[in-house]
Amino acid sequence: MLSAGEFTNHLSRPEPSIPRVLTILSFVLEKLVARNDGLIDDLTQPLDALSCGSAAIGKRLNPFHGVRAPSISIPKYLERLYKYTDCSPSCFVVAYVYIDRLVHKHPDSLVLSLNVHRLLVTSVMVASKMLDDVHYNNAFYAKVGGVSNAELNRLEVEFLFMLDFGVTVSSRVFESYCFHLEKEMMLNGACQTIERALVPITDVADVPEISENTQSSSSVPHHG
Repeated sequence: MLSAGEFTNHLSRPEPSIPRVLTILSFVLEKLVARNDGLIDDLTQPLDALSCGSAAIGKRLNPFHGVRAPSISIPKYLERLYKYTDCSPSCFVVAYVYIDRLVHKHPDSLVLSLNVHRLLVTSVMVASKMLDDVHYNNAFYAKVGGVSNAELNRLEVEFLFMLDFGVTVSSRVFESYCFHLEKEMMLNGACQTIERALVPITDVADVPEISENTQSSSSVPHHG
């Protein structure tokens, strides 16, 4: 594991090219969040009249909820995670596997605009710890993700317990999720395949701050 203090300042380097998995995952998650946000709106209107509100729906993911939806889009947030944490592109597929496992284990949970960013930074961080030989620590991921280190530590523990620590992903499961994500793009007229690439490491000094406002299921092949 790497801490930010272990690195000296790097010379400026070219912007990393965005792997196709980020484009594909962004598309799938944006569609999922839009559907679930609409579902919540439809369900909370009658509940609000009974003073129940949206808190009664999907409460299992409340630890990941922000006060309001972040202003940063899902694609830009994923690009930020990739650019500054230098995790392998495969981590984003595994992060998606984790999120899918989570919502299958807890059917009352919905991935929404209020929680998707925190779910992403947590799941990508855990995936990096499982996949990458070299990875940053929680404090670095917290800075990149726009949350406090203490909050990310809590989210990681919550996330692992919600998954019953089921964070192993076989090559067969990995490939099935890659296929699902690629199929989603094909169904919408875009033929893209998921690559597996590694990029160099970034210094914490190069990571810009993320404002507090910026940080607040589709059918998939489920494997436990």
